[in-house]
Amino acid sequence: MFPTSAPVRRHWRRSKRTAEALTPVRRFLPTNQIRDAVTTRRGLKWGVPAMLLAAPYLLAIKILTDFIAQAGPGWGWLHLVVLLCAYNTCKMFWLGPISLIHLARARLHEHAEHRKAARAVQVENEPVPVMAGAAS
Repeated sequence: MFPTSAPVRRHWRRSKRTAEALTPVRRFLPTNQIRDAVTTRRGLKWGVPAMLLAAPYLLAIKILTDFIAQAGPGWGWLHLVVLLCAYNTCKMFWLGPISLIHLARARLHEHAEHRKAARAVQVENEPVPVMAGAAS
């Protein structure tokens, strides 16, 4: 079955808290910087193009696993780098759909606010009904 939105949001917040806790080493965590930039209102439109950044990580995974298979057991520590690349690949893949959902939600909210403001202006400009004739 598909995961509900609550576990996805919980994982997303946990990832964000981890990134914020590692503030001194942020320059060494480019995927977290990209994620932070894309999750702003201005950056939401860049979520799908940011998914393309998963391709270099997939290429690195392929190259490293081939190297590990050929080099032997002495290079087993490279599996940690493969896991890091796999994690970053998943993060980049999720960035697109999540940013689209957030973008749709933000646009709906902005549209509702615009409609609300337009209705308020329309109500202010309505003429006050006046009785015609000689009412006494």
